[in-house]
Amino acid sequence: MASSRKSKPAEADRRDPAAAVAACLKSVVEPRDRVLLALSGGIDSIVLLDLLVGLAPQLNFELRALHVDHQLSPSASEWARFCRAACRARGVPCRVVTVDVARGNSTEAAAREARYAALRKSRADVVVLAHNADDQAETVLLQLFRGAGVRGLAAMPVVRRDEGGRRDEGGGMRDEGRKVSLVRPLLDVSRADIEAYAKRRKLVWVEDESNASTVFLRNWVRHEIAPRIAQRVPGYRGTLVRAARHMGEAAQLLDELAALDAGDAAPGGPLPLARLRELSPARARNLLRFTIGSRGWRLPDADRLKEALRQALDARGDARVHVDLGDCEMRRRAGSLYLLPARAPAAAAAPVVWQGEPEIALSGLGGVLAMRPACGTGMSLALLETRPVTIRARLGGERLQLAANRPARTVKNLLQEAQMPAWERSRVPFIYSGDTLACIPGVAVDHRFHAGPGEPSVEASWHASPGVPGRG
Repeated sequence: MASSRKSKPAEADRRDPAAAVAACLKSVVEPRDRVLLALSGGIDSIVLLDLLVGLAPQLNFELRALHVDHQLSPSASEWARFCRAACRARGVPCRVVTVDVARGNSTEAAAREARYAALRKSRADVVVLAHNADDQAETVLLQLFRGAGVRGLAAMPVVRRDEGGRRDEGGGMRDEGRKVSLVRPLLDVSRADIEAYAKRRKLVWVEDESNASTVFLRNWVRHEIAPRIAQRVPGYRGTLVRAARHMGEAAQLLDELAALDAGDAAPGGPLPLARLRELSPARARNLLRFTIGSRGWRLPDADRLKEALRQALDARGDARVHVDLGDCEMRRRAGSLYLLPARAPAAAAAPVVWQGEPEIALSGLGGVLAMRPACGTGMSLALLETRPVTIRARLGGERLQLAANRPARTVKNLLQEAQMPAWERSRVPFIYSGDTLACIPGVAVDHRFHAGPGEPSVEASWHASPGVPGRG
């Protein structure tokens, strides 16, 4: 016989938005922090704007807002004007950033990436997002539909220091050398409670017409599935939010286990194959997931990761293992496993003119070229600058003459003698003076550009960036 008892929403599932936001920010924000609100103009972000305006003087932080115009809606310009006006009325500086979003099968994901990129470029100590408990519950359901693991089911954390940004050794998103916290103070607050607050305060907001379209999976869950679940289990939102929190704790434990399993492997460096072979398959895959995630890359699906590990451990000793994992690629060499950023072909990297900068970021080659002033070592500054200095990718067939009394040598042989991994040889930048190859950083300088004793010179060094995703 079916039970006649009906679930009732627990009192804990109802959260006052003001109390929730105040409690969250008190634990995160420090005096004089720069707090940036991601302002869409919708009800959630307008409520959060209203609350932050009141908290700013209490907690002594500087509040600003950023509206990202994705140019996807006919109302986009109207929303931007509304956000500016809403902030102006409250005395909050507001900046509007227009981004280009690639339309296609994953327009929503592309818009999210563009939005986080814009937030990442803003000078802030804390970035505040307006996701609520309903958003979190929907995310958990969507992750279940996708067959996600523990990390996926953890959904969105209340506080995170690594989303959408470049990670440092402490797992923080950097903004000009500063760690940036990503905070969602409304994550335990239901949409109904947010709407009730907005009505009490007589707030005005905009409605995104696309939110009503069930073409998008999330909207289908919101409008078709969630109401039916709520009829039978009214407190399901709070339950799923708690479940996500439990999964977050489990994911943290898995990360701590992976850090132990990594042993003495240097952060950002290769993983010893011997160490991976000592682990159970599940722990070895966990270590790979942890390594990939800690470097800021999206995780590949479970089947691809499993196959990559199989190839790494089972391929012949002399086999060249190269597996595409999406944001990164896996290589094997000399008993170690290398996880490297997936990059466009080096030949696609356009030449760059050097104008005296101490460092040049070369995204097409995946690293930074340092050109440090020196004296009597490296390249003669006077000789180097007799013609325009350009940085180019390797094309093949290049030669360098290391000494006047020796024949020119092929770059291929020089790179092999330097014991450079084969996959990195096409990534090393070549420094040209006019049409003459002058230097391969860290490998050799052509004798015609050697600096004399005491002469002003330049020392070139190449720093590949294994922890930074990029496709050129």
